[in-house]
Amino acid sequence: MIPLTFESPAKLNLFLAVTGRRADGFHDLVSVVAPLKWGDTLTAELAEEFSVTSNDPAVPTDSSNLVLKAANVFRRITGYSHGVKFTLEKRIPMGAGLGGGSSNAATALRALNQLAGNPLSLEQLGALAAEVGSDCPLFLNERPMIMRGRGELVQGLPVKAANRISGRKVLVFKPGFGISTPWAYRQLVDKAPTSYVSPLEAENRLATWLESESPADSLLFNSMEAPAFAKYPALPVLLERLRREFGLAVGMSGSGSACFALLEDNSPVEPVTTLICRSWGESALVLQSRLQ
Repeated sequence: MIPLTFESPAKLNLFLAVTGRRADGFHDLVSVVAPLKWGDTLTAELAEEFSVTSNDPAVPTDSSNLVLKAANVFRRITGYSHGVKFTLEKRIPMGAGLGGGSSNAATALRALNQLAGNPLSLEQLGALAAEVGSDCPLFLNERPMIMRGRGELVQGLPVKAANRISGRKVLVFKPGFGISTPWAYRQLVDKAPTSYVSPLEAENRLATWLESESPADSLLFNSMEAPAFAKYPALPVLLERLRREFGLAVGMSGSGSACFALLEDNSPVEPVTTLICRSWGESALVLQSRLQ
């Protein structure tokens, strides 16, 4: 059988309000998330067992890999009897807040469902994805979404609101270091309750933007910036320069360390890229893409 190849996109959190810690240890949130037209590539072909290999030696290939976790959940639910060899061409850096692992897991579920003859609906795949990871269900949708709960509750944006996001040009940039998501959430817990946005305020902020005709620029907010910026001042210093010198709408995605700038189609990119590279050095990742 010819191997199947799928794009596994990165994501950006344009709005991320963490509203509190749950009894199960997770956090509740309200977030507007858009997949990028850039990310990893996952190839799936029939084999005797489930396995995963990658061009990135830092990617684990044991049972801790979310692709294999997704495969085992799919087998348990559907009784799928074949094995699959997954080959992951990794571009999304780890510790970036771009959702690479979750995207890979959701993409693996899509691949397995197709190999099995599509026994599961999108809703059923979403339930499996939520079992694998909090924000995995997001990546089953190729459009901007609203996430709630711990990230497993996803809802499409109204068409007019989605049109203010989809196709928008963005510059994504990440310093040479990553940020651990568990560490970032622990910082919120340590500083609670002042670090959280109330659920009512989060929903009101989102509703105000949805009911307006404002561009995505006015939506940007991220609760996770507080702990990241306190430990890594290189992040806020650069973002402030980009605001001041270029008038850009900028923010951090997820728990970091990747940041982004929203661009107009005619926005100059070279001077912005030059400033980023001068500020963060040669180890910085800088790429241009568009929101799906």
